[in-house]
Amino acid sequence: MGRTDSSRSVLPAHRARAPWPYARLDVPALRAAGHRPHPVRQFVLKTRSRCNLACTYCYVYEMADQSWRGRPAAMSAATRSRAAGRIAEHAAAHRLPRVDLVLHGGEPLLTAPAELAAPVDAVRAALRAASPQTAVTATVQTNATLLTPGRLAALAAAGIRVGVSLDGGLPGHNARRLDRTGRPSFAAAARGLRLLARHPESYAGLLCVVDPAQDPVETYESLLAFAPPAVGLLLPLANWSSPPSGHTPPSGRAPHTGPAPQPTPYADWLIAVFERWWHDAVPRTRIRMFEEVIALLLGLPAATETLGLAPAATAVIETDGTLEQTDSLKSAYEGAAATGMDVRTHSFDAFLDHPGMAARQIGLDALADECRACELVAVCGGGHYPHRYRDGEGFRRPSVYCADLQALIRHVAASLHRAAARATAVPGDGPPGPPAAGRAQPRAAAS
Repeated sequence: MGRTDSSRSVLPAHRARAPWPYARLDVPALRAAGHRPHPVRQFVLKTRSRCNLACTYCYVYEMADQSWRGRPAAMSAATRSRAAGRIAEHAAAHRLPRVDLVLHGGEPLLTAPAELAAPVDAVRAALRAASPQTAVTATVQTNATLLTPGRLAALAAAGIRVGVSLDGGLPGHNARRLDRTGRPSFAAAARGLRLLARHPESYAGLLCVVDPAQDPVETYESLLAFAPPAVGLLLPLANWSSPPSGHTPPSGRAPHTGPAPQPTPYADWLIAVFERWWHDAVPRTRIRMFEEVIALLLGLPAATETLGLAPAATAVIETDGTLEQTDSLKSAYEGAAATGMDVRTHSFDAFLDHPGMAARQIGLDALADECRACELVAVCGGGHYPHRYRDGEGFRRPSVYCADLQALIRHVAASLHRAAARATAVPGDGPPGPPAAGRAQPRAAAS
């Protein structure tokens, strides 16, 4: 395999904006040296390219990349069928036991209830013919404002679980989540979430972007009011060229290379939530970021692209059939997620040979020198890939949240050490927090 003519067509802009990996990673040489790609396991289907909300911070509509403007509003039946065939082809070639589908947008619930399950049905049908051993899990990521009993019933009948994006469980937390007429959307989202909470078998969880301007414990407790089985806390999409609000590392250097400690407002926020979650007498929800840090500290695998060194395994299929990398890259620059490939003419094996995708599968070799030398690298993994970007340099930098990640990881490690010491001192008296915590010594230093 190798780069196709179509993939080369998007690389000149990439080379100027991001020399790493687009000018400096030789994928054919990488393959000749024996490095084999890891198959795609998660497929994000952009069933809608438009949204009924106009959130002021949205990475799809309000940040650097505006490619949505030239795409069809909805994925056609023909594109859906071609995408399903490519997914089945990939699953058969790699004998995948399971593929994970995510229906995404825009807002995927703009689709009529009768059509909501069509992309998942198409993939299941293609897999039955080409790779019958491959199971399918499916979720839809929504803002919940259009969630109705009819839509929820249609999704449940197809075995599609529902994940919801929300900035907190109070109206004031969601001031930037407006509909297209400028009106607040929280009341409609809350109605959808209350409906979803009555159907836990369909409830995948909540995603919430960290906002240091909001009280962390209040935000956490307010989310619990919607009874989520899991909460995903996300750092805002920012990078060295567009730093996070109120958090500008000096001179563009990685925070841990400076002579003095740097402020860690995002770690402070997360640590406050961690302390409340960790010390809950009865676990009330899972918080994925904390569980992933704990697992990685204990030397266990963690299924995430935001921490650790596991290879990226996600492909995005846009409404027009275009194949893209994870769309959080759109926060970096126009076209950052582009590959020049589509489901009509490219397989997912070809997609894996795109330098942007290959760079996210080579672990330590993709990281900056200071990351490779850091004792926390197995846990942090350099941080979320889009957070490493700097214009004219690319993605071979520490995360712009480096100081925050260090502070959070060390805090969690210290909590694990204390829990392990208590469990050792009083046999049978388990520590607070998740059942696995304290059962093994953390890999990273707690100091």
